[in-house]
Amino acid sequence: QVQLVESGGGLVQAGGSLRLSCAASGRTFSSDAMGWFRQAPGKEREFVAAVSASGGSTSYADSVKGRFTISRANAKMTAYLQMNSLKPEDTAVYYCASTSRVSSRYSVSVSPRAMDYWGKGTLVTVSS
Repeated sequence: QVQLVESGGGLVQAGGSLRLSCAASGRTFSSDAMGWFRQAPGKEREFVAAVSASGGSTSYADSVKGRFTISRANAKMTAYLQMNSLKPEDTAVYYCASTSRVSSRYSVSVSPRAMDYWGKGTLVTVSS
């Protein structure tokens, strides 16, 4: 069993920055690919960013590419999402998720259906 707890959300003005953290416990974090997803009111949950178990491979949604950076610290069992140049359309609940169902430590997973464990989410609100 894996427990994921997000933190770092809040209210920020457009153009500002936030860093989200996802603390994991319960199993070997370094074996799992991690992802960040978000869900805005009235919309489906969507992919934001993903990082491989090794940390060496990443993937981003086009809408956040160049503004967001995903990373992980396996020794701390924590994943991060650095969000810069935030826009009002980034407003959503942000969820971290993990999966061991990847082909290698260098593979990423970008589908919500492929993730095994989810945190409860942290709200990010960007004001205009």
